[in-house]
Amino acid sequence: MSHRSENFAFDSETDWEPAGEGIRRKVLTYDSQVMMVRVAFEAGAVGSLHSHPHIQCSLVEEGIFDITIAGRTERLRRGDSFLVPSNAIHGAVAVEAGILLDVFTPMREDFVGS
Repeated sequence: MSHRSENFAFDSETDWEPAGEGIRRKVLTYDSQVMMVRVAFEAGAVGSLHSHPHIQCSLVEEGIFDITIAGRTERLRRGDSFLVPSNAIHGAVAVEAGILLDVFTPMREDFVGS
């Protein structure tokens, strides 16, 4: 995907890309300061524990997830949200198939091609 320099992104024109076993993502709008990404999980898919320097805010669009942040796990459902501080160890398990809408600041350069 090329760098988004426009103010609008259309879902029908944005491809899903693999992001792990049973996980795929769509990089939506972004600039150097902020990025929005939709992440779809099959039931049972695991977003392994990891950390990154970005601050992350996420919304459960669909499904049920067990979200772990800094050793605490909570079950979240549609409409629930969470915040991951910079460098906090976190991960997700899809209890049932679902979609997370992630927002990162600054943007995730590792999510886009050069």
